[in-house]
Amino acid sequence: MSDALRSILLGTAGLGLAAALAILLTWMRGPVRADAAVLRAAARVAVVALCVQLAHFAEELATGFPRRFPAQLGLAPWPQGFFVAFNVFWLAVWAWSARALLARSRMALAALWFLAIAGMANAVVHPLLSLRAGGYFPGLVTSPLVGVAGCVLARKLCEVTR
Repeated sequence: MSDALRSILLGTAGLGLAAALAILLTWMRGPVRADAAVLRAAARVAVVALCVQLAHFAEELATGFPRRFPAQLGLAPWPQGFFVAFNVFWLAVWAWSARALLARSRMALAALWFLAIAGMANAVVHPLLSLRAGGYFPGLVTSPLVGVAGCVLARKLCEVTR
C-alpha cells in the first residue's frame, strides 16, 4: 500500500466512525415524521451548517490542513487533489441532502446526521490539535462555528424524527 493511501485511510478513520454513527442514528430514530414547516426549518439549518462547513474547508485548505493533520498522526501528507475532491464531494452530498430532506429522504437524514456529528467533533478536535501543536492549527478559527452548527442541526434532526 502506498504511503499516500495509507495516510488517507488512517487519517480519515475518525470520519468513518462518524459516518457509522450517522447510519446508526438514522436507523434507530426511524423515518421523518415532522410536518412541512418543521422540515423547512430543518432544511434551512442544514444549509447554514453547509455554509459554515464550506468556510471551515476554505480555512483548512488555505492554512495547510492536508499537510499538517496527517503529520500529527505520523502519516504522509494528503495529496491536495484528494483533500479538495473529498470535501467538494461531501459539500455536494450535503447540499442535495438539505433539499432531499423536504422529500423525507432517509438517505438525506444519514448524510445530515454525518454533517452534524462531524461538525461537533471538529469543535473538539481542532482545539486539541492546536494545544498539541502549541499554537494555531488549520481549521481552529471556524471549528467552534462548525460545532455550534452541528449541535443545532442535530437538534433539528431529532425534531424531524421524533
